This record gives sequence, C-alpha cells and structure tokens, in this order.
Amino acid sequence: MAQRIGVSGVKNAAVLQAMATVERHRFVDSALVNQAYEDTSLPIGLGQTISKPSVVARMIELLLDSDAARGGQGRVLEVGTGCGYQAAVLSMVTKEVYSIERLRGLHEKARANLRPMRLSNVHLILGDGMAGFATGAPYAGIISAAGGDAVPQEWCEQLAVGGRLVAPVVVGAGKQALLVIDKSSHGFTQTVLEAVNFVPLKSGIA
Repeated sequence: MAQRIGVSGVKNAAVLQAMATVERHRFVDSALVNQAYEDTSLPIGLGQTISKPSVVARMIELLLDSDAARGGQGRVLEVGTGCGYQAAVLSMVTKEVYSIERLRGLHEKARANLRPMRLSNVHLILGDGMAGFATGAPYAGIISAAGGDAVPQEWCEQLAVGGRLVAPVVVGAGKQALLVIDKSSHGFTQTVLEAVNFVPLKSGIA
C-alpha cells in the first residue's frame, strides 16, 4: 500500500514509513478486512468512514511541510478521530497528537483500536471538534477529517505562528476541496488544492 501511495505522488519518507507501519486492517470491521489495503474509504459505523490511504498520506505530507511542523517537532490537533487510524499514522511523524471526536461511539472505538499500540503521544478527546481543543494549543498543525462551509475561527486562533492547517472545505455546489492555511506573524495565507470527498463537519457531541 505504501509503495502505491509513493507512486501516486507522496514523497515524504517519514509519511510513507508511517503508512507502511500502521496496520490499517486493525481499524476496519472484520467483514471489510480483505479491503483494508485498497485505496478506498470504508464505513466505520455511525455514518462515518475511514479515509482513503492516499488521502491520509497526502494530507499528512501537506501538514508536515510547514515551518512549525517540519522535523516532527510539532504538536498536532486532529479533528474527527473516527476509528483512530489517522491518529496512529500522525503519532509516527509528530511529537504529540490531540485527536477530538464528537461521536461517543467512535471515540470509544478509537480508544479500543489504539490501546494495543500503546501510543503515549496520542491523546483522545470526546468533544466538539468545531471548537478545537484550546487546552493543547498552540498547534504546529491542525488536520480535519470532515468538511464544512468554512474553517472555524477557533482553529485559526489555536494554530501556532508558522503552523499549517489542512482541511476539506465546501467550494460550491456541495463540492469539497482541500484547503491549506499557513499562519505567519503577518496573518494567514490560503491555498485551495484538489477536490476531495469527506463527511460533513458538524458541531455538538452525540
């Protein structure tokens, strides 16, 4: 799988190594294990999905290519823990991961999935991801696994100077694209990249 991702354009060696190390089949339902290493999103329950491996790798590579996150020194906020897969990959390439999930059932599933890996640098939070997680701020990187009409102001406030935010946003007619926001001492720079398809970003805890 990691080799295919490399061929698809992801070049960051640390990201490719992490994708090769984290066993994706541990994060999908037993009935879907035979599809675990295909480049496809899969249902994980409660109307949510585990993202395509190529998209996970692409977004993490983008996240790491910032002043604050370069070299794996940064603290990262993940919005939308889901089944815990992306948090596990992030744990391999960043110093510390705070991952927040609004759906209690998925929060518990991620906790169960990650427990055998004993990842001391991953902190799972049950909460409203649209508010971010101020306790861990500032973050060298913020990555979202759900797409809204706009990036919440709280995320921008919790991003460190030199940090980078990578998130899907709605760009019109229900279509989504990856948005990269870089924060400098002078303000924010936004770059819209390729089309993606993520579950909608929602507020509240359920």
